[in-house]
Amino acid sequence: MTTRRVRWRGARRIIASRYPPIDLFERVSADPSVWEALIALEALTNPRVRDETGVIALVPPEDRIFGPGASYVMSSFTHVNPKGSRFGDGRFGVYYAAADLRTALAETIHHFEAFARDAGDPPRAEDMRVLVGAIDHDFEDVAALPEAERTAVLDPDAYGASQAYGARLRQQGAAGVVYPSVRLAGGWCVGAFKPTAVQPPVQERHLQYRWNGERVDRYFDYAEDRWIGWPA
Repeated sequence: MTTRRVRWRGARRIIASRYPPIDLFERVSADPSVWEALIALEALTNPRVRDETGVIALVPPEDRIFGPGASYVMSSFTHVNPKGSRFGDGRFGVYYAAADLRTALAETIHHFEAFARDAGDPPRAEDMRVLVGAIDHDFEDVAALPEAERTAVLDPDAYGASQAYGARLRQQGAAGVVYPSVRLAGGWCVGAFKPTAVQPPVQERHLQYRWNGERVDRYFDYAEDRWIGWPA
């Protein structure tokens, strides 16, 4: 394995605005070993807590983080998509972020389009929030893999090789991977396998993706107060 130090002061992550910060992770005890008990206790008076916090047992106590912005990271590991992701096989979560906004846009618009297309969605809009946070950690460098393995791991349409690769690295204790973006030439992304591999982000701006029934053809940047076209 070849590791590479990733130092990004402003890594970008884009998520749907309908997923708000999880208040409990922002103010929970500094002792991660008692979180299960605290969550269970709070759920007695607020039944939504368990749905909001997800499965905290998926994150070992030593890997848990808390405080402002922590919920944006923790939710990636406590709410796992059973279908998996590029480097997650559905049994564990992965926190994805890009080195810059353009790359984050390319990655998330691709997946948004795939979801809307599969669902047969009519024209609609979706509000998104841009998170910005620093990353300063060692990650396994996908670009350093032998060509055949690298090509399989970065296959734009199939995740079999990349999920197996990610599961193996995680089992070996790796913090995550850094890899060339599959959706934007020259872009870079990270997939963190543990919350402590990244620093809690803050919300930087809101966007709105416009799905025209076939693809995302433009997005609205609330910070710039304008529509921006997105290439086919």
